[in-house]
Amino acid sequence: QVQLVESGGGVVQAGDSLRLSCAASGRTFSTNSMGWFRQAPGKEREFVAASSRSGSNTIYADSAKGRFTISRDNAKNTVYLQMNALKPEDTAVYYCAATYKYTLPTAPNSYDSWGQGTQVTVAS
Repeated sequence: QVQLVESGGGVVQAGDSLRLSCAASGRTFSTNSMGWFRQAPGKEREFVAASSRSGSNTIYADSAKGRFTISRDNAKNTVYLQMNALKPEDTAVYYCAATYKYTLPTAPNSYDSWGQGTQVTVAS
């Protein structure tokens, strides 16, 4: 497994931006596809975005398209989630996750390593 630590969450106003970071250690970072998920109170964990091992391929949930950007720096063992034009409905705990799979899975159970999460709160 790989150890993951998220950071960058906080309380912002609607329309603001945040950049989340996820630092990895353990298993060679570049061998992992990486994903971002979120979970709001009372709701199931949902897919947000994923990046291939090199970062050349990415996919997004419809809710994230056009506003969020996933990127990675394999030299720094870090994956990022740039979130722009935030909305109150983006409020959730955000998790990064890692998988050996070549594909870019959107199901949480396809990932084998998870961070502890970082809270994002968007006030209206």
